[in-house]
This record gives sequence, structure tokens and C-alpha cells, in this order.
Amino acid sequence: MTFLWPQFLWLLLALPLLVAVYLWLLGRKKKMALRYASLSIVREAMGKGQGFRRHIPPLLFLLSLAAMLVASSRPFAVVTLPSQNETIILAMDVSGSMRATDVQPNRLVASQNAAKAFLANLPRSVRVGVVAFAGTAAVVQPPTLSREDLTAAIDKFQLQRGTAIGNGIIVSLAELFPDAGIDLESLETGRDRKRGLSLDQAGKDDASGKKPFTPVAPGSYNSAAIILLTDGQRTTGVDSLDAAKAAADRGVRVYTVGVGTVVGETIGFEGWSMRVKLDEETLKGIARATQAEYFYAGTAGDLKKVYQTLSSRLTVQKKETEISGLLALAAALLGLLSASLSLLWFNRIL
Repeated sequence: MTFLWPQFLWLLLALPLLVAVYLWLLGRKKKMALRYASLSIVREAMGKGQGFRRHIPPLLFLLSLAAMLVASSRPFAVVTLPSQNETIILAMDVSGSMRATDVQPNRLVASQNAAKAFLANLPRSVRVGVVAFAGTAAVVQPPTLSREDLTAAIDKFQLQRGTAIGNGIIVSLAELFPDAGIDLESLETGRDRKRGLSLDQAGKDDASGKKPFTPVAPGSYNSAAIILLTDGQRTTGVDSLDAAKAAADRGVRVYTVGVGTVVGETIGFEGWSMRVKLDEETLKGIARATQAEYFYAGTAGDLKKVYQTLSSRLTVQKKETEISGLLALAAALLGLLSASLSLLWFNRIL
């Protein structure tokens, strides 16, 4: 816990003085009561609430004062709050390597089942879109609240050649920012695309009157996030780290999920034989550049756990928040309880 006005905490030193005054008053009251000859009069003078019960209202009042003094110092604490994420894009790999069976029954089916379980656990207020990518990337379901439409879109995945991870990220960004001028024409195929090329039409101050694109801090955009699931290495399209930079410049976090084994597996696809394995370093680099996280899912069970973790991460967030209002409320309740008990037990307020 941190305090905006910590100097007010010095006022807490007055509490021990109040305790000393209270004990002094108790002793003084006892001495005055002993002057009476009749024992019944002594008991009446000392009050009916003998024992610890008579100390409860003053103790509650003391706690109320302490809460008010701490509240006056304007404390900040890290608390768990509902997330501001309103839209999540699932960017899912549908390349031929997803037919590998090292994740049972195969990588594609395992990822589909996990994605549908993820949707079922999300709050209904969160909009979700689906982007599928292989050699190219396309939006198969625009962001929607309908879990039925999303499930139907995921069930219709068809395997294709190529793995354009960067394209999946860029198409996801274009879906999140339809008016941002993201240059989808730059999603050219081929391994020879030079790194560092701009992906923003809006970055050019052209005759259309658009303002130049101004990057923001990575991870600062809290209204949306991208979950990128892939099992292999990029073979075509936009460089993955260029795409990650485009997401970082817009403050969008890209959570990466690597499904499959690190060693890889040799599979056959449309007459081709190839070994498919994870490029973990690139996936970690994408997550790191966008202030997100990388998750490894080597089995179907691991994949479901990853999605469960992402569900909790994306629906709640830990944030440093001022809690002086909560302490003030606690002080008011303690003061009210103290006065009520004193009035109920002793027919007086403290």
C-alpha cells in the first residue's frame, strides 16, 4: 500500500493518547464509585456492562478513528477489478501442420475444442472475433456477442498451406481498428519481405487529410486484446516481429499460444513431407514486444489450461487504485455500530 498524503499518518499517534485517556477515565470513575457505602450503589455507578462488553463500543470507535485517519492519507493498493477488455480477437493457425497428432486427437481439433471452452467461460459482455490464417489471413467471424456464431465459425476451419503469422496479427488489428488506415495491401507473400517496412497508410500525411499515425505505449490499450495460436514457424507473409511492432504501437497486447511439441513431428500433407515444430523464440518475442505473455501447450490438457488462464487474465485485472473511499465507508460503519451497541447496552452513546 502506498499513500498520496503520507504526512497525515502522523495523526495515528493520537490513538495511543486516546487509549490512555480512556483508561484514566475508567480509573477515575472507579475511585469515585468507591466513595458510596452501598455495594448496589457502587455497581450502579460503575455501569451495568461489567466485563469486556463495556469496552467494545469504545474499541469500535477507536477503530473508526483509525480508519478515518488512514483514509485521509489517500492510500493506494493493488486490487482486482473487472477488466476493461471489450473485444478479443482469436487469431488461429489453420495451416497444414495443424493435422499433427502429437496433441490428441490432432492439433486443430484440440485448438478448436479449447477455443470453444474459452468462449463458454468468457462473460457475455465481451465481444469476440475470429481470424484464421495459413498462407493468408482472413476474418471468419467479425467481433460479436453471439457465442453460437463464434462456435460455428471455429467448427468450419479448413486446413491450408503456409503459415503467415504476421498476416494473422495485422488482419486482427485491422478488425480492431477499421478506420486506422492499416495497409492490408502490404500483406504480400514470400520470405524476402524486408523487415521494418511501414504497415500504416495513416502514417503518411497524404491528400486525404488523415493525421499521421502516432504510436502509443505498448500494452496501454485496454479495450481489446489478441490471442494468437499457432503450432509452427512463419513460412510466408509479413514478418512476425514487424506485425508485433504494429500491435505494440497501438497499445494492443498479443498473447501467444504455442501448440504442439518443441521437437516437432514429421507429417505428410498434399504430397509434401515436412517437419513441423514451434518457433518459441518468435512467439516469445511477439508477446514481449506487446507487453503480453507467451504460453506453451504441449498437450490438449495444457491447451485448455492456457485458455482458462487467459480467460481469468482478460476478464479481471490487478490495478493500483485509491481505496480511501472504502476506508471512509468502513469508518462510518464502525462508528455507527459503536454508537448503536452503546445505546442498546448502556442507554447512552459511548
